[in-house]
Amino acid sequence: MNNKKLPMRNGVGIIVLNNYNEVFVGKRKDNPIDKWQMPQGGVDEGESLINAMKRELFEETGIKNIKILKEIDRTYEYELPDNLVGIIWKGKFRGQKQKWFITKFLGNDSEINLNTKHPEFIDWKWIDPKKLPEVIVNFKKKLYINLLKEINTFIS
Repeated sequence: MNNKKLPMRNGVGIIVLNNYNEVFVGKRKDNPIDKWQMPQGGVDEGESLINAMKRELFEETGIKNIKILKEIDRTYEYELPDNLVGIIWKGKFRGQKQKWFITKFLGNDSEINLNTKHPEFIDWKWIDPKKLPEVIVNFKKKLYINLLKEINTFIS
């Protein structure tokens, strides 16, 4: 099947910063090797990007207490590697185009709860943003390098 014919999935991504400007990352349930990612997910039909971002963040992490610091102007994309096309998202998409938000976590770590209705993460931690490109799966590395630039203009 020609992957280029498949559309991109509309998505959102959430950069969650704590008071030390560390970034929240979770270890995916379906990829439990030592790879971590920031919360992200799809936008439902008719849903606003901000509502999708808040819903996805809560569904994946239990986090509700945030302040939106910035909606990143650019839309970012990533393509799935060939071995995952046809498997992820029921084979309907070749990748994702995402609107990312930088948020500040206003709650306590005790608010974070991965044991949600549809758990995606099996573990979480706060990391130095500089480490983002090292912890992500390879096919999202370029995306995370670009997001790191966005974070750096914001926190430095």
